[in-house]
Parts: sequence; structure tokens; C-alpha cells
Amino acid sequence: MANPVYGTLALVRAVYVLAREGVFAAFPTDGLPPGALLMHGVARLMARGSAEDRASSDNLSRALHRLGPSYVKLGQFLATRPDIVGPDIARALGSLQDKVPPFPREQAVAEIETTLGRKVEDLFIDLGEVVGAASIAQVYKARIRNEDGTERIAAVKVIRPGIRSQFRRELEAFGFIARFLERFVRSSRRLRPVAIVQTLAQSTKIEMDLRLEAAASSEMADNTADDLDFRVPRIDWERTGRDVLTMEWIEGIKMNDVAAVAAAGHDLKQLGVTVVQSFLRHAMRDGFFHADMHQGNLFVAPDGAIVAVDLGIVGRLSDNSKRFLAEILYGFIRRDYRRVAELHFEAGYVPRNQDVASFAQALRAIGEPIYGQPAETISMGHLLSLLFEVTELFDMETRPELILLQKTMVVVEGVARTFDPKFNMWVAAEPVVSDYIMNELGPAAKLRDARAGIEAVARLARRLPDFAVGLDVLSTQLPELIENGLRLNDDTLVELVKDSKTSIVFGHIERSIIALALVGIAAALIFG
Repeated sequence: MANPVYGTLALVRAVYVLAREGVFAAFPTDGLPPGALLMHGVARLMARGSAEDRASSDNLSRALHRLGPSYVKLGQFLATRPDIVGPDIARALGSLQDKVPPFPREQAVAEIETTLGRKVEDLFIDLGEVVGAASIAQVYKARIRNEDGTERIAAVKVIRPGIRSQFRRELEAFGFIARFLERFVRSSRRLRPVAIVQTLAQSTKIEMDLRLEAAASSEMADNTADDLDFRVPRIDWERTGRDVLTMEWIEGIKMNDVAAVAAAGHDLKQLGVTVVQSFLRHAMRDGFFHADMHQGNLFVAPDGAIVAVDLGIVGRLSDNSKRFLAEILYGFIRRDYRRVAELHFEAGYVPRNQDVASFAQALRAIGEPIYGQPAETISMGHLLSLLFEVTELFDMETRPELILLQKTMVVVEGVARTFDPKFNMWVAAEPVVSDYIMNELGPAAKLRDARAGIEAVARLARRLPDFAVGLDVLSTQLPELIENGLRLNDDTLVELVKDSKTSIVFGHIERSIIALALVGIAAALIFG
């Protein structure tokens, strides 16, 4: 838990920097009460001389960079949450770039040697130069000698020294501010700021342990082994530790260079479809997805496959969440708003005191405008913002487990649109969602469920002899138990203490309990 004094100071510093960079001065004043107008005037006086003449998005970006890398991460995170910050600020935050100057090479060498316990010369022929630097880590292009004497190229990612303690302090301050909001600002409770900060803290903690990123990449490699159009780099576990990650070097074109991808002869429209369908397939089929799928983390390989890197942030969905997601998307695709509404109630996302029909009506107001529109005007991001408005109307709490999913869905749609401005998210999603529905909810799924039920009955049948023994014991001992109760004399206690095989005792108890349950069921059937 954050020190209250440190949390208060962090809050004051953040407010000061935001005011100084002209962020508050750029807010509109229409409808503000007198107190807020006074504070707005003070913020205008505090703003830098030229800050008010610049775009508010530049002011906000500059302020967050000045506050520190964790604030940039928070800004990127909130860019996907227009329900919290509003659509205008969300758009401004969407342009934040996590780029910082690289740290010195000698620090990187020290991190590598400390983490892996070997000299850098023994690990690499040549560590090479920095090819990318961010707030948490930076990447080198290195050469490695194989056992047969040949060479290969690898990407080596090294954690920035001291970054963990810095993030820990700032995330604790975020937690203090979130608790303050939940306690004193009633309207913020529906948005669950504490849960949001906890989600951000957990994802950042995982991102800073490169072993976990390597494990995530390995898991996704297993999940996508049969996918022809998507893969991830192979991990070099010998040269991987908490602060160092070594992986296959990807020879491909970054997807943020659309012109180069087109010049290489790749099908741009198909790449957009592949990105979206891969994400949905990972989320619904595997329950495990890359949660940072922006263009800088995606490459197009020479064979046209998409290669994803930087799996420091991943998301997981339970079986229930996967089914919920698939049926929600399927309901919107099929325009079955009643079913979508019922799913929200069945999942407990909407309070029971709300009306299903009214909720379905609100969902119809969101879904119907999509149909008949040109493909380029249909935006998943806009749909999500409308859904957030509906959730507020019906007292639906924000679900922390879906935050990363919502973020990634918006980002993936944006990637697809850079390759096809007329990209239709719903048309691309329909085959993947339909396949999931058929596999998990269709006849094949019902057959699997029936088989599981038969296997459960068979296991129960194999236990019938034990049940019969229990019933026999019960029939002979129950009258005495009813009349005299359970008695343990001294000799019995001594025998129990001497018996080291306590499982025998528990086995008798278990059979007696099962027998009692069967008698109860039988009595209910006979006399009920």
C-alpha cells in the first residue's frame, strides 16, 4: 500500500504538471459551476505562455512524458477507455508513443552478465547496436554461433536498470489516487478505478519479467503451431532470464510501414482480415491473446504470414468469458439483441433489478445503425463507446477481466484499417465467431457434453460396490446410532491412534456419508 504522504505528493505533482503544460486550460468552460470556473482560471494562469496556443493533445502528451514512463503507460491504457476519460481525451492519448533515449551499452552488458551468469563474449559473437528503446527495455541485434559452427541473428531484449522501483513507486501512487476517488467521488465507483489500477500494475509486473514474456511467446507458439498465417519468434532459453530475453530475429517488414508492405507485393486487404481473425481466434479458441497488437509489434514475413513480437502484455479469458464474447459478437452479427441482453444478465454483468427488454432495446439502438452503413464508417471503437454509455444507464459495472480485450479489439481494428480503409470488422469477424459457436455450442459440443456425462455415470457405476457396503453398514448400525449415539471408548481411541493408515478411517466415513445421501435421495423419491 502506498504511503499516504507520497501518494498525496504524487497527486499534487501530477495536477501541477498537467496545469503547467496547459492541459486543464484547454478544457471547455461551458456549464462549469463557479468553483470549477475559479480553478480553471488558476490553471490558465499556471499554464506556460505558449501552451494555450498548442493543440490540447500535444499538451497532454508532453505532460505525461514529463511525469514519467508509468504515466505514459497509464495514458496508453486509458486511451482504450473512453468511458473514463471521454472520447476526445481518449483520441489524444491514442497518439502517445513509448519512446525514450537508450541507456548506455555498459549497463546493458552488466544486466546480461548478471542475469545469465556468463560473460557477454561467451554468449554472443557480437551484441550489435540498439535497434529500439522504450521505457521498460531496449533491443539489440546480435550474432550467435550455433553448435555446428554456423551463425544466426537474434534479437536481445534487456530490461532498463532501475525501472522496477520507479514503476512500483508510481503505481502505488496510482493506487492511492484510485482509492481516494472510490471513497470520495461516488460517480467513479462504477468504473472501479482500483481494479483498473490493479490490472495495469499486474500487466506491468509481468511485462518486466522477461521470463514470463518468453513463456507467453512459447505458449502462443504451441497454440498457433497449425496456423499458416500467424506465428511468433522462437525463444532461445539458454540466453533468457528475468532481465534478458533472446529470440529469433524476424526478417520481415514492420506493419507500420504500409508502403513497404505494398511494395513487397503483399495483399493489403487480406493482411487486415488476417490480423483481426487471428486476434479473435486466439481469444475465443485459445482463451489467450496478444494484448499489445499495435503495428510496431507486428511484421509481415516474406511468405505473407504475420509475425507478432513483444508479448509482455497478454490477456486470458475463462471458458465462460470466451462463450460470452462469442455469443455477444454473434448476437450483434445476427441482430439478435434480446439474446445479447439475456447474456449480460446471465453473466451477472447487469443488475437483476434492470429490465431485459429495455436493455435489449438499448442494444438495438447501438447495433441497428451499423447495418446499411458503408464499411469504412463502421467502427468497433465507436460501438464500444456506445456500449459504455449503455452500461452506465443500466448500472452495469466495468469488468476488469475484459479491459485488455476491449483495448486490443480497438487497436487491431485500427491496424486493419491502415491496410484497408473500407475494412468491415463484422464481416471479418463472422467466420471466426460462427466457427466457435458451432464447435462450442453446436451439435458437436452437445455430443462432447453427452460423452462427458456418460463417463461421469460410468465412474459412478464403478463406485456402486462401495455404496452398497456403505448402505449395508448403515442398515446395521443406524438403529444403534439413533438410539445410543456415536460412542468411542478408550480402547477404540487407542486403536485409532495406532492406525497410521488414516485414509482407511476417512474411507469408511466417506462411504457412510455417501450411503446417507443415497438413503436421503431414495426417501425423497419414495415419499416425495
